[in-house]
Amino acid sequence: MLSVVSKKLFSFHLSRHWPLLGLLFAFLGRPAQAQDPNLPTRRSGLEKAPLQTTQLNIIRPGDTAKVFSLQDLADLVFANHPIVKQADLLSDEARSQVLQARGGFDPKLGSDFHRKQFGGTDYYNNWGNELKVPLWPGGIDLKASYDRYVGTYVNPEGRTPVSGLAGVGLSVPIGAGLLIDARRSTLRQAKAMQNAAEADRVKQINEVWLQAVKDYWTWYYSVQQSALIQEGVALADRRFQGTARRAQIGDQAPIDSVEAQITVQDRQVQAAQLDVDLLNARLVLSNHLWNKDGQPVELPTYAVPQSPVLDTVSRAELQRLTDFAAAQHPTLRKLEAKLSQLSIEERYRREMLKPKVNLSGVLLSQGDFYRSEVPSYYNFGMDNYKVGVDFSFPLFLRAERGKLQYTRIQVKETTLERQQSQRTIVTRVNSVYNTLRAYENQLALQAQTIANQRLLLQAELQKFELGESTIFLINARETKLIDLRIKQESLRANYEKSRAELYYYAGTRSVDAGR
Repeated sequence: MLSVVSKKLFSFHLSRHWPLLGLLFAFLGRPAQAQDPNLPTRRSGLEKAPLQTTQLNIIRPGDTAKVFSLQDLADLVFANHPIVKQADLLSDEARSQVLQARGGFDPKLGSDFHRKQFGGTDYYNNWGNELKVPLWPGGIDLKASYDRYVGTYVNPEGRTPVSGLAGVGLSVPIGAGLLIDARRSTLRQAKAMQNAAEADRVKQINEVWLQAVKDYWTWYYSVQQSALIQEGVALADRRFQGTARRAQIGDQAPIDSVEAQITVQDRQVQAAQLDVDLLNARLVLSNHLWNKDGQPVELPTYAVPQSPVLDTVSRAELQRLTDFAAAQHPTLRKLEAKLSQLSIEERYRREMLKPKVNLSGVLLSQGDFYRSEVPSYYNFGMDNYKVGVDFSFPLFLRAERGKLQYTRIQVKETTLERQQSQRTIVTRVNSVYNTLRAYENQLALQAQTIANQRLLLQAELQKFELGESTIFLINARETKLIDLRIKQESLRANYEKSRAELYYYAGTRSVDAGR
């Protein structure tokens, strides 16, 4: 009797609230991206919509013609990047410094002419000419001259025959400047700094390439993250549609459709933000792209990144990189060039502690240069000469000793800096290698975690079909799987960034592109 009354009350209650339930069905049945359409009219005989789908598999690269690989990036960066071109100017600048230093050995030709005529008197008529040729050995200067000093009031000391006086001689330092002088010191230091300029060039290019690689893998991560979320949106929307259809035939609680639609909308919000992040990542990577005319270009929207290679860096490769870093790192090469320069400077400063003694000797010949024939007395002999000795010596040598002391202090500072830099570089290489090994272990564990999470999701879907689970749990399992996949892509991108850092800290590049 009670059961009959209960059934009647239930039927009366259901009939009173059936319009309300109809409105609820209409609201819950709306598509995820449209808010107006209602659900189809409830009909019997509708089949159940499947909720279990093959989803979140490994993302495969698309059309290979659209893949913008790391090698493509290297070709553009090393060929057209303004900073790379600017770095190439460092070598040209160093060569110009060497050329400038070689100017100290250029022959010099000089001439002067002075004449005074007053009151019918030829006071003086002076014409002096000299060709000076610096020689590398011993700081010697080879001199050739022709002088003509005539006139009433010419100093008898400098008077010459009317036909002039020719001379050929040498100037030789036998004290300070014999072993090394300012000209040779400047040239040798300029040559040493060529190596420093080349090291600077390599270092700047390596820095540009490291930043480009990091921006490339940031772009890769943004692409994968956006793709995963977009796939998650599609899956959630499919589940929402299936849940709504089940609710229409009375096989699903209407409130489950609300839960499914909230998940769709939440993932759509994430997808919108990730689209912005992807756009920005593409713009940042485009900062490194220039054409051969020096005009900036942008990465096409259809371009996709290559898949990570994830090559394991072996111990043998680590040892090779460590040895290279300890011997050929640009920072160490620059310091070695500086030490070489300071060594030359120290040798020159020691030379300056010696007394300055210059010997000069010139063989003279009188000749008539206004006639085509050479007179018989045009002859250089031991009876016609000029000799001279110049001597100077600072008694306390304070300036010279101070400069020498300062140079020696710089040598010690640079030596200590090189020792510390070498150890820091090797330590940094090993540190980044340890980071790579840690990423390898994390990636292996992450792959296992993702596989287990897929099993959990599939099991949850099966339990749902048996009525033992809820839409909330399914969405939670799927969201967790998406998060794990995003973290996996983040680990892959960070692994490639650390791999580029390993080669950078070793003083080289993972992609050389012929440079």
